[in-house]
Amino acid sequence: MPIDLNPSCKFCGKEEFLIFQAKERMLQMPGEFTYHECQSCKSIQLIDIPENLSDYYPVDSYYSQAPLVESSNLKNQLKSLRLKLFLNLPFNFLAPSYGYWLKKINPKRNYRIADLGCGNGQLLYEMYASGYQNLEGFDPFIPKTKKLNSNLTLWKKPFEDSVGFFDLIMMHHAFEHMADPKAILELCFEKLNPGGKILIRTPVTDAEVWKEKREMWVQLDAPRHLVIPSVKGFSLLAEHLGFSLDEVVFDSTEFQFWGTSLYEKGYPLNPDLAKSMFTSKELTEMKKRALRLNQEGKGDQVCFYLTKPIKS
Repeated sequence: MPIDLNPSCKFCGKEEFLIFQAKERMLQMPGEFTYHECQSCKSIQLIDIPENLSDYYPVDSYYSQAPLVESSNLKNQLKSLRLKLFLNLPFNFLAPSYGYWLKKINPKRNYRIADLGCGNGQLLYEMYASGYQNLEGFDPFIPKTKKLNSNLTLWKKPFEDSVGFFDLIMMHHAFEHMADPKAILELCFEKLNPGGKILIRTPVTDAEVWKEKREMWVQLDAPRHLVIPSVKGFSLLAEHLGFSLDEVVFDSTEFQFWGTSLYEKGYPLNPDLAKSMFTSKELTEMKKRALRLNQEGKGDQVCFYLTKPIKS
C-alpha cells in the first residue's frame, strides 16, 4: 500500500509527526515499517500498511486463531451460576476472566452483543456458556463463518456487513488492528441502539514502557497494530463523534515487561520462554509494577467505556 505523503493524525487531525521505523518481532518475519507519532496527542499510526497483511496472521501460529475449546452442559451450568453470583455479590474470587469489565456494563442476558475481531470466538463462547443469548462475532481473518448454536454465530465478514442494531459492541484488542479508527467508531455509533454501550480494550501510548523502550515495546506489534491511540487522542475522537466517554480504566499486566524484554534479547514472543528466563520473584515484581502504573495512568493498555446518548 502506498505511503500517504500528507497524512494527518487519525485521532486529533493534527499534522506534526515524529517518524520512526519498527520491525515485526512476534514471529520474526522480515521487513521494517514506518510509523508516525503525533506530536499533539501522541497517538501513533502505521503509514506503510502491507498489502499482504493477512500473512501476518498465520492460522497455524497466531494466538487468536487457536481452536475453540467448548465445555460440557454441566460445566456451562456451573459457569452460568458463577456469573450470576459474581454479578450480584461483592466477591471477586467468583469472577470469570472477563468479569471486571462485564460487571461495569452488566448487560442483560438477551442483549444483542457484537465482538469485533472475535478471533476463534472463545470469549463469546464463554459468555454463551454463562447465559448470554444473542451473540455475534465478526472477523474477516477467520477461516469461515461458523454458527456454533442458535445463540452464537461467528461471521467471516467485516462489521459493516452486519444486519440490524446492537446493544453492546466490544473490541478486545481489535481496535488497534483497524486502519481507520474514525470510520469504525462512526459505524459503531450507527449500529448501536440509543443508550447502547461500546467497550474497547486497546494498548495506549500513555504507557511508561512505550516511552522508555520505544520500538521494542511488545504492544507496538508492527505491522499488525495499525493505530495505537493515547487516552487524549481517543477521547477527542470519540467525543467529536457524539459518544459519551464514561470511563477509562487502565488494565495492563506484566506482559508489557516480559514481552518487551524478550524482544530486547532478540527472541520471538513466547510465554513458555519467558517462564524459563524469569524467576517467579521477577514475574511477581513485574505484576506489582504493572498494577502501580495502572493506578498512575501509565499502564500500556486501557478499557474505554462509551455510551451512545439516547438523544443523539
